Amino acid sequence: MSISNTSKSHNFGDAVATIGTFDGVHIGHQKIIKKIISVANSKGLKSVILTFFPHPRMVLQPDYDLKLLHTIEEREIMLKSFGLDQLVVKPFTKAFSSLSALDYVEQILVMELKVKHVIIGYDHHFGKNRSANIDDLKVFGEKFNFEVAEIPAQDIEEVAVSSTKIRQALLDGDLQTANSYLGYPFFLTGQVIKGKGLGKTISFPTANIHIEAKYKLIPKNGVYVVSSEIDSKPVYGMMNIGTNPTVNNQNTQSIEVHFFDFDQDLYGKELVVKMHLRLRDEHKFNSLEQLKLQLDKDKVEAKHFIKTHA
Repeated sequence: MSISNTSKSHNFGDAVATIGTFDGVHIGHQKIIKKIISVANSKGLKSVILTFFPHPRMVLQPDYDLKLLHTIEEREIMLKSFGLDQLVVKPFTKAFSSLSALDYVEQILVMELKVKHVIIGYDHHFGKNRSANIDDLKVFGEKFNFEVAEIPAQDIEEVAVSSTKIRQALLDGDLQTANSYLGYPFFLTGQVIKGKGLGKTISFPTANIHIEAKYKLIPKNGVYVVSSEIDSKPVYGMMNIGTNPTVNNQNTQSIEVHFFDFDQDLYGKELVVKMHLRLRDEHKFNSLEQLKLQLDKDKVEAKHFIKTHA
């Protein structure tokens, strides 16, 4: 799959396309993606997703504290795995939002993407002030010679409901529900940075993960069973999201991973941390010794889960 910016010219052939943010690339999105690939294969067309970044709300409602399930880089990685021919990331700007429906269709869909078939939801709106809908798109299809197929309402509702539920579930600490809607473990991507080194003093050294994208949704504080692929091998461990209240008087959130039976220097490396199970809330203990005893219990529980599920 290739990834493009629609400000550049394309050399790929006639396309079947769908349009959306696809944040999370969850089970509802996956259904739509499989459909466009199937239609593309049956008609001899290229399968294309048109998505936008930044998210429209980031541009049009800058005071809205939007949190997304994926960074744009994570979204691209996920979409690669489904066998799409092309992912087109359109920079969303105020100027772009002012395009009329006709200009949007003619300039983006017809001239740049060369669409011959568009699969879209019944509730899709586009053009300046989101004034045009799927009925308008069908009229444009007749004008510019492309077909429009409607995604059934029940599929759209599945997408909307699961997106909402995933975000809320993660904020509530309900990782099981979130992962069931995603169809895979929720993950964080970040660079390992130097921490205070307190974990080493109680035999639980940690990799401190820095996530640059401020719009990335971080799940509820707590202790989680996680894994990362390091040097092409899965490595399991447990992660704490929180403020380390036992040893820290500040309210600064940190993300720290302790990998089991692992002793490699990870400073400066970028890790993808998959989250498999939430063990407990973060607690403040009366001493480091009490914290270590709890971490020992967490480790036993985590290893049991890994043994029975990995």
